[in-house]
Amino acid sequence: MELSRRTFTALAGTAALGLALAGSGGAATGPQGPGVVPTGPPPPPPEADGRRHRVTYDRHSLLVDGRRLVLWSAEVHPFRLPSPSLWRDVLQKLRAHGFTAVDVPVPWNVHSPAPGVHDFTGVRDLNRFLTAAAEERLYVVLRPGPYLGADLDAGGLPGWLTAAPGSARTDDPEYLRHAEAWLAAVDAIAVRHLYTAGGGTVLLYRLEDGRPVPAGNPAARAHRARLRAKVRADRIDVPVLDGEGFTGGDGPPTAGLTAVAGGAADAWGGPLSGGEGYARVRESHDATHERRRHLTALADRVTVHHTGMGFGGTSWGWLPGPGVYTSYDYGAVLDEGRQPAPNMAAVQQLGHLVRTVPDLARLEPDGEGTERAADGRLTVRRLANPDTGARFFVVRNDTGEEVRALLPGTGIEVPVTVAAGDTKLVASDLRLGHRKLAYTTAQPMLCVSTGRQDVAVFVGRHGETAQLALDCEKQPGADRADTEPAWAYAQGRLNVVSPLGVGGLSRVLVKDGDSETPLVLLFADDETALRLWTYETPAGPLVVYGPSMLRSAELRHSTLHLTGDVTVETGVEVWGPRGIAEVTWNGRPVPTYLGRARSRVMEGLMPAVRAVALPALDGWRCRTENPESDPDFDDSAWTVADRTTSHSTTPVPEGGPVLFADDYGFHHGDVWYRGRLEDLGGIPSVALSYSTGTQGLLMAWLDGRPLGTHRMPAPDEDTVSRGTWTATARFDVPQAVRTPGEHVLSVLVRPMQHAGTEPGEDAHKAARGLVAVEFAGGDRSVEWRVRGGTDPERVTGPFNNGGLYGERRGWHLPDHDDRRWRPVEFPRAESRQGVTWYRTRFRLGFEPELDASVGLTLEDDPERAYRVQIFLNGWNLGQYVNDVGPQHTFALPNGILRTRGANTLALAVLSDGTTPAGPGKVTLTLLGAARGGIPVEPVDPPGR
Repeated sequence: MELSRRTFTALAGTAALGLALAGSGGAATGPQGPGVVPTGPPPPPPEADGRRHRVTYDRHSLLVDGRRLVLWSAEVHPFRLPSPSLWRDVLQKLRAHGFTAVDVPVPWNVHSPAPGVHDFTGVRDLNRFLTAAAEERLYVVLRPGPYLGADLDAGGLPGWLTAAPGSARTDDPEYLRHAEAWLAAVDAIAVRHLYTAGGGTVLLYRLEDGRPVPAGNPAARAHRARLRAKVRADRIDVPVLDGEGFTGGDGPPTAGLTAVAGGAADAWGGPLSGGEGYARVRESHDATHERRRHLTALADRVTVHHTGMGFGGTSWGWLPGPGVYTSYDYGAVLDEGRQPAPNMAAVQQLGHLVRTVPDLARLEPDGEGTERAADGRLTVRRLANPDTGARFFVVRNDTGEEVRALLPGTGIEVPVTVAAGDTKLVASDLRLGHRKLAYTTAQPMLCVSTGRQDVAVFVGRHGETAQLALDCEKQPGADRADTEPAWAYAQGRLNVVSPLGVGGLSRVLVKDGDSETPLVLLFADDETALRLWTYETPAGPLVVYGPSMLRSAELRHSTLHLTGDVTVETGVEVWGPRGIAEVTWNGRPVPTYLGRARSRVMEGLMPAVRAVALPALDGWRCRTENPESDPDFDDSAWTVADRTTSHSTTPVPEGGPVLFADDYGFHHGDVWYRGRLEDLGGIPSVALSYSTGTQGLLMAWLDGRPLGTHRMPAPDEDTVSRGTWTATARFDVPQAVRTPGEHVLSVLVRPMQHAGTEPGEDAHKAARGLVAVEFAGGDRSVEWRVRGGTDPERVTGPFNNGGLYGERRGWHLPDHDDRRWRPVEFPRAESRQGVTWYRTRFRLGFEPELDASVGLTLEDDPERAYRVQIFLNGWNLGQYVNDVGPQHTFALPNGILRTRGANTLALAVLSDGTTPAGPGKVTLTLLGAARGGIPVEPVDPPGR
């Protein structure tokens, strides 16, 4: 909720304030075991400070320089955002929303286009990402595989490995030679960024896909042991997660790691999402779901939280695994357009809580397991910190209606309200800086303090009423800056009541009494809490309310310089270190006054972001291709398919030859085959066996005549996890060509992606492309030639281009001369087997301070059978399958998209000729906009 004019005119007051990070660090109230690290302030936010740091753990938590750390980590896939300057945008957003760490997979296949080649330049610059993470003061959990899963082609194993000897994920020497070379390349970068050495913020290192190795697989266990030894030999001295717990450091491997990831991947056709894609995923992984999942983990005393996907991004080009389409939105807390999603509120609140309330780093059960509330409808899990005496209660409502009930034995003297199906954390006996909270019915969100004042935030659902009590031997004073809260003092307690979300933020100032340090109590619902930010400065932390995003804060002399984003009309309110006299926002002075809640408040409001106008896409030009189907096409430079053996798990047909695309170096994208044979007399049909990933297809021509198209079916709930699909397409041979003499059989296969693999199974080596060809009526000798994509180029790497004629001739590149192409208008309705290209140009002129995320939307009659490869400025940004779906909108990342300049859009349409083929309606779509953002560097087009 934006800050209203009522809010910013009601806050007349007296004093600025200073803050320092603190929590409920009171004296120990229970026994401590030998050598147990007591609860205390958490370590400061990490940075590359050049100092040595010690990273260990015990059964409660990680220990950084002897201080307990609760890690709140989100997974980020920088390789699914091929615009390096936007990596910082994602990191800043995650840090601002309460995350302390990012979990970063590093895919082998993205960085290795050939054996022994490891490319960390351009959009693959791991050093740049790790540097940015350190500058944004986020820990890093590094995941270099070698096998990742992560819904990647071959699970992250490189394409060339599909045709190499050796069994993957085992102790096979051939495989280990390549895998260890990969780890050496990653580790050479990682070792410069280890937090232990002060070079960066890499705190943990995670091997493989994070799953334990089966006890009955000695080859896989030996493989994992070799990887661990390799990592240590490469001087990686932070704790290593290997699926069995931590290795390295002091103490037993018992620190918790929540294994349940947030969100979910969606498959072609959306069999698990009802065909609605990530919109349905978000409905099932909403804020209520996130609260339940994360609070259950907290009740299980997990302190190393892998919360799930922070930003998934886009599986551009041929990057995705067989089970997913282009979007990898995943239902993440930052959507594919880099916008906070509805489930962010729950994750943000808990992230700030575990970061600023250190009591949560060491909890023990407080009672007999799961208990029931007074009326039996709420379940309660009780936890306590033995050092501070703070008590926490995870209260869960499994009913379909709101429940308000007493919680006996918790010290909470009034009923607690929990929404239908929701979960809530409440507390008692918790120190809020210099005062003690007796109990609260609202969830604590954060607590920061300094010698001059403390600030505590409490949150809940809109319309609920927060009740809390402070223990006070002496009656304190209380002022309110808003009309909603109320309070009363009785029997040594100050009781405060405030509705949540009514009018935005509610503020109560508690002063005098037991402490000379004032306490500012802030009450917010979910929407309001998303406008609350904290930021640590050398002078102390800040609490900022109002903007859509706080990116940075710097106090220079008496001026506080803030940067961030604004989407709706709002003001800015700051609780910060002493001595702030002036405030700037994105470099511009902001007039302020001292508010009644001891904050500095902006006079007036900042305007909302202006409406963003996007141009229509017109001026299209068209050109057909697939000359490879013509019998006179010159294929003399193509590779002769003459191999007789293969390392594939797919058997080579008796008598050969090997036709598998990978064996000839074509690992990604479309592959053409041309076979020359003599005499088709007496041959009524031909059978083409082929193997692909999900949604693969085959098209065939004989002497230039279309024989037809075969497609793999869309997956259903039973086949959604299938990695490899095989089929045999049978086509009639037209009577007119059943003659002696030379004939040319042309076949186009879209192989899609390689399967992931379990240790020793080598599922990634299953064939892609043609497998066998049989002629009814007799054997025929055929000379086969094969052609796929060109060699991986420098800018985009191995996943951008396949073997379509237009790709090989550069029709997707922005500088291609299309002036001789035929002008056309959309919608189109052509019935033709093969490939047709469409190109247009458009220009954007966004203001420099506008951060707008743009997508491309394609819509058409779902009965039309065709698919589209989308190229923006030469970058292959995804695949649209009109009659399968469910994806219709494709993100166009800024940097690749020129937001202040000209853009070239190319669409390669592949149609089977059975129905009219589009495109139908093609438009630009606004995915989100804000005034603010960060400077975006242009990303080179392919070929540069």
